[in-house]
Amino acid sequence: MQAKLETRPSVRRCAVGGALGLALLGAGLPAANAATPTTAPATARDAGPGMSRFYDQKVKWSACEGTDMPKDLQCGKVTVPLDYARPEGRTLDVALARYRATGDSRGSVLLNFGGPGGSGVSELAVGGKEFMHLTNGYDVVTFDPRGVGRSSPVSCGPATMKIMEATDGDGGLTDPGGVLKRLRDAAAECAKYSGPVLPHIGTVDAARDMEVMRRALGDDRLNYLGFSYGTRLGAVYAARFPDKVGRMVLDGVDTLTEPLTEQGLAGARGQQTALENFLDWCVEDIACPLGRDARDARDQVERLVASLDSDPVPSAFGEPFTGQDMVGAIGQALYSRELWPSLERALAQLLEDGDTRGLEGFSSGGVTFPVRGDKGAGLTDEEDVPMDNLPAALMAINCADDPDRPTAAQVTASLGRLRARYEEASPVFGRYRLTQVLMCYGRPKGTDYIRDDVKDLDTARMLLVGTRGDPATPYRWTTETADRLGPSAVVLDNRGEGHTGYASSECVHRKVDDFLLYGSLPPDGSSCGPESAGTGSD
Repeated sequence: MQAKLETRPSVRRCAVGGALGLALLGAGLPAANAATPTTAPATARDAGPGMSRFYDQKVKWSACEGTDMPKDLQCGKVTVPLDYARPEGRTLDVALARYRATGDSRGSVLLNFGGPGGSGVSELAVGGKEFMHLTNGYDVVTFDPRGVGRSSPVSCGPATMKIMEATDGDGGLTDPGGVLKRLRDAAAECAKYSGPVLPHIGTVDAARDMEVMRRALGDDRLNYLGFSYGTRLGAVYAARFPDKVGRMVLDGVDTLTEPLTEQGLAGARGQQTALENFLDWCVEDIACPLGRDARDARDQVERLVASLDSDPVPSAFGEPFTGQDMVGAIGQALYSRELWPSLERALAQLLEDGDTRGLEGFSSGGVTFPVRGDKGAGLTDEEDVPMDNLPAALMAINCADDPDRPTAAQVTASLGRLRARYEEASPVFGRYRLTQVLMCYGRPKGTDYIRDDVKDLDTARMLLVGTRGDPATPYRWTTETADRLGPSAVVLDNRGEGHTGYASSECVHRKVDDFLLYGSLPPDGSSCGPESAGTGSD
């Protein structure tokens, strides 16, 4: 999925500052020195002697430890092979959390909130209320994927800031050779700070971890609700373990085929559309700081971005606040229509008082990088998770999933043409998104399994939810992925705004819950209409 940090309305995560913050999801760095992930379909080896010790384990649940953990949230872990090609070798632990079913449980429903790089345990702790209706029939379970959160978290150390600096501004166009060298050098630091998990991070391995979870939870089939990147993970699981798919929902559907350059263009177009929808809404409000004409408001935003890039203003922390910082903040705010009033106020603060604090509230600045060593297989303590784990994991997973590696000559030759295409796709977000084409340079080739083999599935029927106004995963990806997966895929058309539909649409929420709890699928191609606050529509 292209160029974003995963954000859901009730569990909004701050972005990392700089161009990296917006232009990463789908465009990250691969695992440094990564071995080619295991890509063969499920075979007897998955249930062979080397795997039996993993498949035979049971989860031991206890009260979650950590800051502000809900009292009724339980935590546990499963142990998985570090390298599935060598299950007799080193292992790592994957952190789990659950809310128990309120009555008789029919098993578990596994959640992935997206990212990649987001901690499922933290997300469920903060936003679990959205999923309480599912506890009428299920234990609601989530996890920190390998390399994320408490599950052997990866880090790039100081190289995270180096990557941001290398890809911020126009350096990639004026000095592409220098930028590419800095990115290549950063890979060694990512390996140093991440440890042995880095060569074994990626969606193919994470899907195999989910099969270990399914067995450890005692479920005959995997019931699953995945958002955004989580739809990619769910599709890979379904391709690898087709006969183990239970009731599966994919909301905010990722592409499985488009190269990163095309994903970036789709993301730029999606965010430009979302911005224009926001501005159409804003100019109807007398408090809109951009006036009452939508076209003039769009021109003002473009001029403001250019002005701040040429003459930044001081941020709340004294650092320069540039036009690209503003673009990153707006991009985060557009992930949910619920954030539009806050974005309107933040823009008013900037235009009327030169105050950047409102916009900075949508993004985070400085991060620290504790030195990481070669730790053991156990879970990482909450306080020891590196502050850059989200962008580091996002980079590693996305490029571990991507097989394309253009040469330096190819990158240099294509940048001018790509810049024109990106700026045509979005005068505001195009430049910001363009940095994605540099992110995987010089890194080992990722797996081709997702692009080549995740298709024509023979599984139980699954529900795919696409939102028309989604700025991150365009609706056409839903229909394209449904066609690729085959007759098992049923599409629900959410005619609303924002990224994913489950949290923002009562209609989508109801239909997803009805399927997961009762097996009631809506007809393929049915829709949920736009909703005003507090109302539902079919």
